[in-house]
Amino acid sequence: MLPSGSDSDSDFRARTSSPASPAPPRALSFDRAAAQYAAARPGYPSALFDTVEELAGRPLRGARTIDVGAGTGISTRLLHDRGARVTAVEPGPGMAEELHRALPYVPIVRGDGNRLPIATASADLITYAQSWHWTDRNRAAPEALRVLRPGGALALWWNVSDHSVPWIAEQDARLRRFFGADEGAHGSPVRSRDLPPELGFVHRTAPWTRRVSLDTHLANLGSHSAFLVLGEEPAHRFLAEERDRLAELFPDGTVEESYVVDLSVAIRPGSTPAPLRSGTTARSCS
Repeated sequence: MLPSGSDSDSDFRARTSSPASPAPPRALSFDRAAAQYAAARPGYPSALFDTVEELAGRPLRGARTIDVGAGTGISTRLLHDRGARVTAVEPGPGMAEELHRALPYVPIVRGDGNRLPIATASADLITYAQSWHWTDRNRAAPEALRVLRPGGALALWWNVSDHSVPWIAEQDARLRRFFGADEGAHGSPVRSRDLPPELGFVHRTAPWTRRVSLDTHLANLGSHSAFLVLGEEPAHRFLAEERDRLAELFPDGTVEESYVVDLSVAIRPGSTPAPLRSGTTARSCS
């Protein structure tokens, strides 16, 4: 594991001065909307982390954890709050700066999953929250296996909008008409993602909801890369039309967003990880 160093701004810049490998330009589009991303994007339910513990076979407390593609630290904070010893890996300088402002006590290194700047066999857990799809799986999977200790776990998860909710399904249809069938801002189920089958991933899901203002909901939509690379004028036009539609559905200005967290966990071959401590409960996702 890399040392945390000091929390000074100069030390932060020194530790994050050069990424391990170039990130795709679209992945770096988040840098110019880092504050918006941090303020508007959803977090994750506690049931997700209970299930990560269950499938990893060990508690998060004390686990040496690498949060890859950490962004502004949404998952990083939740992992830290569960007692994990987290190091954040983030390629984008703007996102990393936002994470450092919010979580100055968390070590951050610039890099990505294709070439992790982390020592071999040093991690109990590697997490990718909303970020595995930005990697080259043929490079990221071997890198994860290199960095994990025997018996360590690789956990990938995404918030996917719940299309069983009528207004969300209708919004998704509008997004796909606007961006194309393979684009949008709602996410897609994990089984359509590029997961290496040889790792033997186990899949779970966890439904959850959050209530936010209409402004926050629209800022959440606008923080997705499809909007960030689109251009200001067409993005503004779509979101303004969406505001008018949703204002009729939610006249009090509060939107209930419904999600299904799609989780996949694989274990690095080797010795069995430490069992959950006595008295620890793990609420499974479905």
